[in-house]
Amino acid sequence: MAVLQAARAYACGLSLDESKSWGINRAIFYAAAKRGFRALGRKRPTTRPHVPVSLHRGPPIKAGKEEVFQVGDEIAYATRIGKETRFTIGGEVQTVEDYRKQIVSRFGGKYREAWKEALRIVRKYPESTLLSQSEFFQQVYRPVRDELSEKWTEMVTRA
Repeated sequence: MAVLQAARAYACGLSLDESKSWGINRAIFYAAAKRGFRALGRKRPTTRPHVPVSLHRGPPIKAGKEEVFQVGDEIAYATRIGKETRFTIGGEVQTVEDYRKQIVSRFGGKYREAWKEALRIVRKYPESTLLSQSEFFQQVYRPVRDELSEKWTEMVTRA
């Protein structure tokens, strides 16, 4: 999930580092959703700015302040760190280092191959599909998740 979500965000115009933060954020979010969000426990900010659905990226975010950020019709909370946006969940910032430790490290030197494949997959779809949370899940992620998991596990095992 994290690699395909990161590739999706990158194809939609986020920087590589922002995309990695988005990818791990969405993987955590959907894993928590499957469990019912019990472990997150933190209250969401009470104000949510209006963000038009047509935006690829959310409005500017003030440094250190958590606000809503949008990729297509999917929202996540984010903050600015320097000039870059980093996504948050449960008050925790998902960093590029987190992505490296939790995602890239699982590929045992084969991450670039997986990343290139994820980009090839998402780039087959129109932008409208990538910008839709449900279309991305139904048309892109769900049809390839099991195949990619098996393929990437085998790729790492052979390495």
